[in-house]
Amino acid sequence: MQINHATVFRRLGEIEKRLGVMLFERSRSGYFPTPAGEELADTARQMEEFVLQAERRVVGRDLQPSGAVWVTTTDSMMAGLLAPLFGQFQQQYPSVTLDIAVSNQLFNLTKREADVAIRPSNAPPEHLIGRKLADIGMAVYGKKDQVGARAVDLHQTPWVGPGSRLFDEPMRQWMAEQGYDDCCTFRVDTLIGMLSSVKAGVGVAILPCYLADSEPELVQLTDTIPPLGYGLWFLMHPDLRGVSRIHSLMEFMTEAVRSQKKRLAGYKARRKSTKT
Repeated sequence: MQINHATVFRRLGEIEKRLGVMLFERSRSGYFPTPAGEELADTARQMEEFVLQAERRVVGRDLQPSGAVWVTTTDSMMAGLLAPLFGQFQQQYPSVTLDIAVSNQLFNLTKREADVAIRPSNAPPEHLIGRKLADIGMAVYGKKDQVGARAVDLHQTPWVGPGSRLFDEPMRQWMAEQGYDDCCTFRVDTLIGMLSSVKAGVGVAILPCYLADSEPELVQLTDTIPPLGYGLWFLMHPDLRGVSRIHSLMEFMTEAVRSQKKRLAGYKARRKSTKT
């Protein structure tokens, strides 16, 4: 709320005085809502939803590709794929302003924290609509000058693993099942961080092919790993279906991303001298 506690207490007291009813019970351990407070909070939540619905309906009346579009995506997608595509889109649609939120957290599109999400997922939220743009391949990569021409035993190699705040349970589970988790000496909570660590020679890691294949100092050590692959989705709230600027962005991204589907899927001959 960006206000201090004293202001909150004062405003709460003013509301209770105006209503003539206690909304919270005060105690040394904190404030607890009374039945009247719970009822008022429930009403406020309904009011918020009505306001958000009204906003989405008004935005949906847009007929021309102009105005602002709030887009959320991940750091790895932004760095490895989307940044130049966003630039190309704005050259084609100069009246559309893109406001990009780079975050590994999924923003709430229902509450208009963003208009559009371009994110990797194998299970996109059912209450959102959109389309799958491409398949993303994952493989193990290492630094060329470390692995050299010799055969690499991945069970005898230091690994860079996903940190606890990187929400990629399939990667963690696969590494544990293959026995690589015991080789993990370093963990990072973003894919960009994992990529930088491999480039620095810290160890090998599972990385998106589109991200690692563009790094000349890295080498792909395994084939793509099917259980770790995922889809790249363009998602939005159903109420924004008819917004021209969002539709234009979706169509542009669909064509641009699908033109790179082989690179994104990781169709590349791997190094053959690797022991898994």
